[in-house]
Amino acid sequence: MKIRNKAQTAAAGLAVLLALSACGGTANSSDSPDASKTTNTTDISEGVQPDEKAVSLLPASYKDKGELTVAMDLHYPPTTFLAEDNSTPIGLNPDIARLVAKKLGLKLKFQDTKFDTIVPGLDGGRYDFTATTMSKTAERLKVLDMIDYFKAGNSVAVAAGNPLNLSNETLCGKNIAVTQGSTGQLKRLPALSEQTCTSKGQPAINAVTLPNVQEALTQLASKRIDGILYDTTSLAWAEKQQPKSFTILTPQINVGSSDLTAIGVKKGSALTPALQAAIQSVLNSPEYKKSLSTWGLDAGAITDAKLN
Repeated sequence: MKIRNKAQTAAAGLAVLLALSACGGTANSSDSPDASKTTNTTDISEGVQPDEKAVSLLPASYKDKGELTVAMDLHYPPTTFLAEDNSTPIGLNPDIARLVAKKLGLKLKFQDTKFDTIVPGLDGGRYDFTATTMSKTAERLKVLDMIDYFKAGNSVAVAAGNPLNLSNETLCGKNIAVTQGSTGQLKRLPALSEQTCTSKGQPAINAVTLPNVQEALTQLASKRIDGILYDTTSLAWAEKQQPKSFTILTPQINVGSSDLTAIGVKKGSALTPALQAAIQSVLNSPEYKKSLSTWGLDAGAITDAKLN
């Protein structure tokens, strides 16, 4: 019974910590190595001027409206989450969205949206674009124009110290969590399972679909799952908040999908040319490198805002 209680306590503590880092709060903030980042709500786009080329491509309807609506799931530090004031979007993706809007000479409105509803929302015209660390897939490209802006990746997290001695090649038959609607769920885990398990006559990896990474880390701490397949950057951030709470396997998982992430807009949108020009202007700017450095994502820098 004591062992069970310790596991529950550890899981609960980790869940509270991650909830605070993603959704605001003050508890433990002074102990966090990234506390100053989660309290700083300065707009990185202050002083940035519109890009003439991008503005010249902007449809009149957007100029008349004067505002863009961006859809994001604001629960994924360090790329997309809320500051400790529980209202200001911060992270790489809010930085990029603000810079894109400024390059177009427009105001920006954030719409907090569940990840797996963003693509239907864009297709249905409820949002103008998304910047939410979304990888390109054949299915998404059927309904979206996607413009590269960052290089990410996925990794597997296992229990602290890796007591089961797992590797990326020995997950057959294990319970591995993925988040609903993610590339990990739709592409990477199935590809990894086929490559390392079923093609060799081994049992498939058992995907456990959960609503968010907070729930997944809670279940990992309480030993209800064996691992989590998730964005490397977010796992690294969570590990900083509570060191030695889990172990990240190396190398990254690079099967099933591109490691490039892209801003999405409805396929064939009149906004696409202006958006691509604005994103290219952002990639060429010092603010892009500053944002990457702030969030510990320097290795994800790219130089070409390619339209897919």
